[in-house]
Amino acid sequence: MMSWHVDSPGSLGTHPLVRRLVPRPEIGANELLVRVLACGVCRTDLHVAVGDLPVHRRNVVPGHEVVGLVEAVGTAVDAFKPGNRVGIPWLHSTCGVCRYCLRGAENLCPNSTYTGWDVNGGFAEYTSISEGFALKLPSGYTDNELAPLLCAGIIGFRALERADLPEGGRLGVYGFGASAHLATQVALARGAQVHVMTRSKSARELAHDLGAASVQGAYDHPPELLDSAILFAPVGDLVPTALEALDRAGVLSIAGIHLTDVPVLNYQKHLFYEREVRSVTSNTRRDAQEFLEFADNHHLRVSTMPYPLSGANRALEDLAADRVTGAAVLVP
Repeated sequence: MMSWHVDSPGSLGTHPLVRRLVPRPEIGANELLVRVLACGVCRTDLHVAVGDLPVHRRNVVPGHEVVGLVEAVGTAVDAFKPGNRVGIPWLHSTCGVCRYCLRGAENLCPNSTYTGWDVNGGFAEYTSISEGFALKLPSGYTDNELAPLLCAGIIGFRALERADLPEGGRLGVYGFGASAHLATQVALARGAQVHVMTRSKSARELAHDLGAASVQGAYDHPPELLDSAILFAPVGDLVPTALEALDRAGVLSIAGIHLTDVPVLNYQKHLFYEREVRSVTSNTRRDAQEFLEFADNHHLRVSTMPYPLSGANRALEDLAADRVTGAAVLVP
């Protein structure tokens, strides 16, 4: 099969992805062999490629928003059969026995592993996943539309939950890429008012189309104080900007796995009146199930830009340069 590998993380100008012909994955008793139909290109893939995240596996195949067809199943697999459509997400495995797993916080498991970082992912023609972490997919979406739901959608959903938005509340969204445009639709469906702050002109247009109450530049103030905010852009300089926009007891949820340094905060200006800052770490399988059920019951508009599998480097370059509106998706 053809696959892309991160041999040596580095700047995009060095083309850190290298294309190879390699054998298809071999599967164990509890695993599925999956033919990739579509794979979303997430900002985390960009962080892996350029070295913002430490190397967990040398020569790893990135990609963790995989929609595929089951080609073969291991001898112990019960829930899937060849020919089933399946989703492969970021969370690849957890230990199941640590105190975090036992209390339902498997996203904090210290022994967790991740698709496209610890194990090979979906920038390839075939990949594999264990039955226990494979996802059944909602109906009514194309393969390309489903791919971003598997990380951008799930993480955005968890970030929204962490933001503790009150019913009918005022939500600020900082950055408006793949995850943000999906979380915004969930918030709107729940009756929220959403104010979007982003630097991209095309993203501002998409936010207007989706029903945002206001749209402005990344560092601009929304027209009213916010009950909650989510920072999707990996820009630490936006943390004080978002905190200044919060009303008393407001919550800022930071959605990314990587963030540039946060400037010094002023306690009175940014944190007093019980404002809170919360991080988001991966997701649980319950998060994934709840979000995909929501997507099944509330059809989401998924904005995608398709690229051939051969165009993986170009997709990363476009993502880094804010030339992607919605989500980039690789199509073998």
